Amino acid sequence: MGQAKTSHDKKSKSDFVAGHLDQSILLLFLTLAGIGLVQVYSSSFIFATESRGDGLFFFKKQLLVIVISFFFLISTAYFPFRWIQKLTPFFWMVNVFLILLTLIPGIGIRAGGASRWLGMPMGFRLQPSELLRVTLPLFFAYILTIDREKLGQWKWPILISLFGIPLLLLLRQPDFGSFAILLLVLVTLLVAFGLPWKYILASGSGMAIGFFILIWSVPYRRARLLSYLDPWSEGANSGFQLIQSLLGFRSGGLTGVGLGQGQAKLLFLPEAHTDFTLAVLGEEIGFIGVFLVLSLFGFLIHRGFQISLRANTEFEKATVLGLILSFTFSVFVNVGVALGLLPTKGLALPFLSYGGSSIIVLGILFGLILNIRRRIKVWNKK
Repeated sequence: MGQAKTSHDKKSKSDFVAGHLDQSILLLFLTLAGIGLVQVYSSSFIFATESRGDGLFFFKKQLLVIVISFFFLISTAYFPFRWIQKLTPFFWMVNVFLILLTLIPGIGIRAGGASRWLGMPMGFRLQPSELLRVTLPLFFAYILTIDREKLGQWKWPILISLFGIPLLLLLRQPDFGSFAILLLVLVTLLVAFGLPWKYILASGSGMAIGFFILIWSVPYRRARLLSYLDPWSEGANSGFQLIQSLLGFRSGGLTGVGLGQGQAKLLFLPEAHTDFTLAVLGEEIGFIGVFLVLSLFGFLIHRGFQISLRANTEFEKATVLGLILSFTFSVFVNVGVALGLLPTKGLALPFLSYGGSSIIVLGILFGLILNIRRRIKVWNKK
């Protein structure tokens, strides 16, 4: 009896031996990527046929970037972590430089009134702001480890200003959505790792005032806010997208109209395969299907927070926390916008929206989390 128990204990502990990849994260990553691939096919086929003459245009590109993303996931998961830590300032400077390049005429690619992309081979585009979802948590963790004893003193404003440069560049593109999410990540990390209350209250008040000014001073942002409050008052203009999204969810009901049978994607709903893909999903698989998909997001987020709590060092804890917060806020904002709970903002839903930079960065992001998970030798409960 005792031998059987000992054998069972050894078997259960072997699941968490350092060096093995976390199977739950791998399974969730592949499952959500697969769901996203099907979703891109379903939501983009009509649009791709009309605009590109090939109904599989976006599907094939999404399949390619998923393969590339998985390559980055595995490579990052096994990359020597000490080198990641040493190279973090270099990664940060390169990322800031790439964002700066997007603002230079002739180099940055403009679309939809914004200059957020750099041209890449095979017609792909790189969106450097997506990389900040990885480099910002890494750089924060790096600063935390080298200046830990000085946190809470006069250097706080200087440390915070280091992160302000790329965030201000995002406003110049403009990319208000990424700016807001990354600012939330930064503030949450600052609070979690010892920012004094006087700075929390001051920064919170300043952020609230700043956000209001940034929204109200720009006509299209102000229109989005007003249409969020009453979309039907601007049903033919700024409220049109939200109304079509809500109609999609309403049509789906409890169980949906069937995969591939939705009507919203038939050029009724703008950005059906990108920002508002959840509305297409809601129409086709209904409330139950959307609930199950969001549950997968929830499990993945929960796993990330678990790893952050159990990580060995402050650098690893801060890195995982920042990475999973970036992912969490991205999911929360996109879902909130699609359901009319937040003002309309162009942000991709991780895994499910079409987008090369977003998918590849997800591979790097979860590759880093897997790398840190491998370094946890004993999975003790805390």
